[in-house]
This record gives sequence, C-alpha cells and structure tokens, in this order.
Amino acid sequence: MRSFASYISKHLASFVAFILILLFLNTVVYSLTFQKIMTEDYRNSSPQSMLEMTADAATPEQLSDNMIQKLRQNHIWAIYLNANGQSYWSVDLPDEVPESYTIQDVALFSKGYIEDYPVFVWNTNDGLLVLGYPKDSYTKLTSNYYSIAALRRLPIFVLGMLGLDVLCLFCAYYFSKRKIIRNIEPIVSAVETLGDGKPVSVCISGELSKIANSVNKASSILNRQNEARANWISGVSHDIRTPLSMIMGYANRIAENESANKTIREQAEIVQKQSVKIKELVQDLNLVSQLEYEMQPLHKEVVRLSKLLRSYVADLLNTGISDSYIIGIQIDSDAENAVLECDARLISRAVNNLVQNSMKHNPLGCRILLSLSQTKNIPQLIVQDDGVGLSEKKLQELKEKPHYLECTDERLDLRHGLGLVLVRQIVAAHGGTMTIDSKINCGCKITLIFSSTDSIQNLT
Repeated sequence: MRSFASYISKHLASFVAFILILLFLNTVVYSLTFQKIMTEDYRNSSPQSMLEMTADAATPEQLSDNMIQKLRQNHIWAIYLNANGQSYWSVDLPDEVPESYTIQDVALFSKGYIEDYPVFVWNTNDGLLVLGYPKDSYTKLTSNYYSIAALRRLPIFVLGMLGLDVLCLFCAYYFSKRKIIRNIEPIVSAVETLGDGKPVSVCISGELSKIANSVNKASSILNRQNEARANWISGVSHDIRTPLSMIMGYANRIAENESANKTIREQAEIVQKQSVKIKELVQDLNLVSQLEYEMQPLHKEVVRLSKLLRSYVADLLNTGISDSYIIGIQIDSDAENAVLECDARLISRAVNNLVQNSMKHNPLGCRILLSLSQTKNIPQLIVQDDGVGLSEKKLQELKEKPHYLECTDERLDLRHGLGLVLVRQIVAAHGGTMTIDSKINCGCKITLIFSSTDSIQNLT
C-alpha cells in the first residue's frame, strides 16, 4: 500500500505544481498584456505626449495651427493660464468650462477633472497648460491614469485567459487520468482474475512494481494451494475407489446369497446402494474440483443439442425409471438445428444431474420437462418440474452459496447440493450461465444459457 500511496501522492503533487505554474504564467501574461494594451491605446495621443507637443508649440500669444489641428483630431480642448489663473488663449473650450481659476481651483483640477472632463496639466515658464479630454475617455487615479476603452477590453482578455486555464487544467486532468488508469488497469484486471481463482502474471516497472510483485506472489501461492487441493481430492478419490469397490462387491455377494439371513441380505442391499451413492458423490466432487481449478480437459466438438437431448431422454427411459415420473421433451422449431461447440459428455452429465435432482426432490413423483429454445443464436436449455419447489429462503441460499449442500437424512440423500454445483461448473466452463427459478409447491425451473461465443450457426 505504501507504493500505491506514493504513486498517487506523486501524481497529486505534479498536478498541484502544474496549477501553481499556470497561476504564475497568468500573472506574467496579465501584467505584460495590460501594459501593452495601455501603451497601444495611448500611442501619440497619450496625455503625456500631447502635453509635451503642445507645450513646445505654445506661447502666451498663440498656439501653432498645426498643433491646433492635432488637438481637434483627437477631440482635445486646451487652455493656457497665466500665474493669476487668467486665460492667455483657449482652443475649443466647452461652454461650461470657465476661463479663469483661483490657485485653489488649479490645485483641485490638476489631479482630476473639470466639469467631468479628465484634464492633464503641464507647467511652463509662462504659466499652466491644461488639456481636456472627452468625457469617459480616461479614468484618473492618484498615481496614474487609464484609458476607459482599454479597461473595457480588459474583461474579454480575462475571460480568454480563464478559458485557456480551464482548457489546460482539463487537458492535464485528462492525460494524468489516462496515465494513472493505464498503469493501474493491469493490476486491477489481475486482481479481478485472481478473484476468479485463475493464475495471473503482471509485469510492471516503476512505482507500481512492488504492487505487481505482491499480486504475482499471491497468485503463485493461491495456484499452489489450488493445485494441492485438487491433487488431494483426486488422490483421496482414487484411494477411496478401491476399498469402496470391495465393499460393493462383498455387499452384492451377501445380497445375492440365498442361504444368508433375510435381514442380513436387506442390510447388504442398503450397504450396496449407499456405496453407489458414495461412489457417485466422490466422482462428482473430483469433477467439480477439476472444473473449478481448470484441470479438467474439455473435448469440444460441434454438437446438435436437439439430438443430444433426445438421446439422453431415450437412454433415461430405457433404464426403467418409476412410473411416478413423467419425462417430456419440447424443442422449438428454430432450435431444431441449434448447435453448440461443447463437451457432449459434460453437457449430458449436467442435464442428468438436473433431472436426478428433480427426482430426488420429489420422491412422490412429478412431471419433468426438458425444453430447448434459441434466441439470437444463443441456445437455452431448460429443465423444469411441477413438484414441491423451493422456498424463497432455500432459493436465496442456492443463489448466494454456490457450494450449498443439504442433507435430508442419514442415508446421504443429497438434494440440490453438489449436483447443482457440478452443473454450474460445467456451464461456466462453456462460457454460459445457470439461473434457478422456483416457488414452493410450484415446481423448479433451471435454465442453462450458453454464450454466443460457443454457439455457432445453425446446421442446414
């Protein structure tokens, strides 16, 4: 976890650093651009330039015609005051602007306005030169002045900068996220695969290499444990098989020995039947283990499911099942030629387990229907009965606990236990799913849906 925390912290620090750099660049660009806007706006008509040019062209008697023309081109009025505040001359002086001022008046307007006209002053040897600009052209502060037109363009610039900032932040977030996901995705995928019980191998360099090594180590340990568990089950199954065969043989001899006591023969028959159940249980347990740990080889071939079902039902009826069980088969017309690339032996085993579960769960008899349908080239095989069904509690246990077992008596009569586990494993090995629907006294319906990757085009 330290490696992962360090990895995330590094990326967060990089993102914060990027934001700080972006703020610094914004400050620099804003300052330079603002100054440029002000400078470009003033040009030769700036108060400083106009005051200098007017002062050079002015005398107490008059102002040069050329300079008067420049003032009028820029809509600037002018007045030249003597030491007493009286006017030498004026150019385009507005009617509301007086031509004489006191010393107090001069002190006031020299830093501000005359009748809302922004004014700028220049001291000469002969007096005070005053230039007045149009209203709403400049705003004057204590230390500086700014063009109102330039200030009105400033929000557009600020919005543009903010837009660029948002775009840069989004790009940084997007590419940073992509990089993090690209680096973490192999580990997440490996953990999900590991959760399914499958071995994984992750090769990652950099900050996440320690996490990858930990995942690989966990995978190796689990793989060894699974192999050991599967080998143990296989070994125990093999070791049980020989003595169990001997028990079955001796029990059969005793049961068929007419000279033996009747009670002894009946007990021998019980031993024989229960030995068969133990043998079948051990075989199922071994097969479940092999499928779960992917140690069972699948011999796949293209199989017509309708033919497989009919063959199974025929074999089942030929075994001489009780008359209390009615076996039916229903194949939709569009599923008659449906085929599946599968291990036919295992699919038949799955169907048989479902049928046997229905029989065991309904000892008094029931109707069992095997049906086959197909939707968008995905075959669905259904085994349903009209028996006692399952309670909502038992149904929920079956869905939540895949290895759920229920023993109904001391005779090892298993219902909806390992048989369903084996069916689930067989279907999963073929990329399919199993669903169970049941209500008390309304029967049980189990649907096997096979993946479209394993199903192929219908036979013609």
